[in-house]
Amino acid sequence: MNIKAIVKSILFSYSQIFFSTNVIFGLLLFIVSFFDIYAGAAGLLSVMMANLTAKIIGFSPANIEKGLYGFNALLVGFGIGVYFNFSLLLLLIIAVGAVFTLFITVAAEGFLYKYKLPFLSIPFLIGMWCITLAAPEFTHLGISQRGIYLFNELYLIGGQTLIDFYNWTNGLPITQSFKTYLISLGAIFFQYNILTGIMIAIGLFFYSRIAFTISLLGFYTAFFFYMVIGSNISDVTYAYIGFNYILTAIAIGSFFTIPSKGSYLSTMLLMPLVVIITISLNSVFVVFGLSIYSLPFNFIVLLFLYILKLRCTHHNYLVEVVVQNNQPEENLYSYLNNSRRFGMQQKYFPVKLPFWGDWFVMQAHDGEYTHQEDWQHAWDFVIVDEKSQQFAGEGSSVADYYCYNKSIIAPAAGVVVDIVDGIEDNEPGEENILQNWGNSIVIKHTEYLYSQISHIKSGSFKVSIGEYIKPEQLIATCGNSGRSPYPHIHFQLQSTPYVGSKTLDYPLSNYFANTDGKIEFVNYKQPVVNQSVSNAQNNKILVKAFKFVSGQVIKLKVTAGGETCNQEITVYTDINNNSYLYCEKTKSTAFFVRTENEFYITKFIGDKKSVLFYLSLSIYRINFSVFDEMTITDDIQLNLLNSKLNLLLQDIIAPFYVYLSSTFKATYSIDTAEVSPQYANLSTVVRVNKRKKFKNSIVFNPQGLATIECIDGDKRILIEFEQ
Repeated sequence: MNIKAIVKSILFSYSQIFFSTNVIFGLLLFIVSFFDIYAGAAGLLSVMMANLTAKIIGFSPANIEKGLYGFNALLVGFGIGVYFNFSLLLLLIIAVGAVFTLFITVAAEGFLYKYKLPFLSIPFLIGMWCITLAAPEFTHLGISQRGIYLFNELYLIGGQTLIDFYNWTNGLPITQSFKTYLISLGAIFFQYNILTGIMIAIGLFFYSRIAFTISLLGFYTAFFFYMVIGSNISDVTYAYIGFNYILTAIAIGSFFTIPSKGSYLSTMLLMPLVVIITISLNSVFVVFGLSIYSLPFNFIVLLFLYILKLRCTHHNYLVEVVVQNNQPEENLYSYLNNSRRFGMQQKYFPVKLPFWGDWFVMQAHDGEYTHQEDWQHAWDFVIVDEKSQQFAGEGSSVADYYCYNKSIIAPAAGVVVDIVDGIEDNEPGEENILQNWGNSIVIKHTEYLYSQISHIKSGSFKVSIGEYIKPEQLIATCGNSGRSPYPHIHFQLQSTPYVGSKTLDYPLSNYFANTDGKIEFVNYKQPVVNQSVSNAQNNKILVKAFKFVSGQVIKLKVTAGGETCNQEITVYTDINNNSYLYCEKTKSTAFFVRTENEFYITKFIGDKKSVLFYLSLSIYRINFSVFDEMTITDDIQLNLLNSKLNLLLQDIIAPFYVYLSSTFKATYSIDTAEVSPQYANLSTVVRVNKRKKFKNSIVFNPQGLATIECIDGDKRILIEFEQ
């Protein structure tokens, strides 16, 4: 480990007590811990010993750097440093305690990982209880008398100035309950004074406004419950157990679940239970001369998280955090942004239209003639000419109809589970009511998603039952069999594998819809009657431009402020198969996803003055399936562009209401040639709270990306791509 990694592993061990990996917050907590010099030194020695041992044994370097193997040892070190006098023998006890706590940490991690649960501060509890029970036998260690002469100790740290500040904080005109809250914060670091609590509260607010506000909510819910049940509220102050309510609220309400009305309500409902567990366990542990420390917090949080994982139905009002960003605001804004951008994609398996070219929706859901009751969610597609006619000539033969014998393709990948064939086509105007569905095929796409296509031409099937088929694979041709007075395709989605099953109200993905001459790109919606629809076809230039490969180096010539320089952006893929663009010069990262139909940036980390930042905003979302003058819009994670001042109030109320916004809009100008298009131009605009922030012009040629011009106020950046 290099020096930077070592420093991070130490500071993060402090901040991890509040579930944070914020360096500044960790530094503040580090400083606060030395308000008791011996306790601070013992904690530092303990965390260094734990991290060093973890490194020597070969535990995860990433976990060491994040402080996950150090924070429990840190707490044990604080406890030892507070209760015993400093001596050389004490250093040995601290070292042994740190290593013992590390072993418990790794064991707890391995056991609880199977259930996808955190180990929290369980290792600290076990380590501290063992040392406390063994303490009477440590006859060569003296019990500390520090705290009796507190002013002398403060004077050694900060002189008369610190003493005056301490007296000022004690004299602040605040309620006794809030003083108790501050003391409870300090008690997490084994320091029982308002000054420590104030410093930690400031750090907590800096790290997360959500964590700070919900810590108050949790504490005061518990505090008032004490009053309701008539319990002795002074126990909260003098037993220093109030931090259980603070940590439980932060964990349940904002860290392990997405902050929301549901998480806040869950916090309030659980606080009385934490109070009851605290009172009951305290009465038991006092018999053995032990403190319950953070046991109620660990018990309730683990119990609640385990119960959440056993749910059969998951609701939007109480969502577990899947990708942990180690900050409640980041978790919330990321979740909201992903839900708006990709909610439909995450919810639905992509199913396309079952044909090539433009077809007309003659009948849709809740049809005029059929498509009713249990079969209401279906479509009938035909081909019409510019006069809205379905046929040429007299239309007396099925061959006169434009759609007759046209290709039917697989709407998605799947396995053919049923085919009905051998039913002859009807003459126009006639219907075969006895064999209602006519020749049909049913394809299984997922466990409970099947597609059915009916009225197919007899003998035209190109696939067989049991065959795996790919998206857009030719499967048959359009006919006029069954209850079909004229050639058309009947298409429906269902949850069972039988011809004629009840239909599902299920959207289709990636298609163009023409309504009264207005063309729009549609994703995850249902075609409606009297629309012309077609599957979206990718533009070859755009597809080629964003075919990024891991290890690829993108060479740029950047002109800004009258100066020109060369830069490089490298494409990487991490161990979790996440692709990203990386700028070594600014240590900035832009994660991206490339699908069959589009490219989009999912997350940016790093310097917001870097070229990669402007590049990411320019190509924030690129749809490959486009037509000339097409416009698409998207949402940008609001804390990416809004200032910290703007976010101050938003962070506090974000679990309930979001009023800030950041949006992306792209307008395409493309060569519509199908075989060999020569150009594609793109204008994108980024708005923050409806005000124009960035304007970008992107030029593509057959070789790929050519130039990007970014306008940020009076700042102009020209990015030229080496081809």
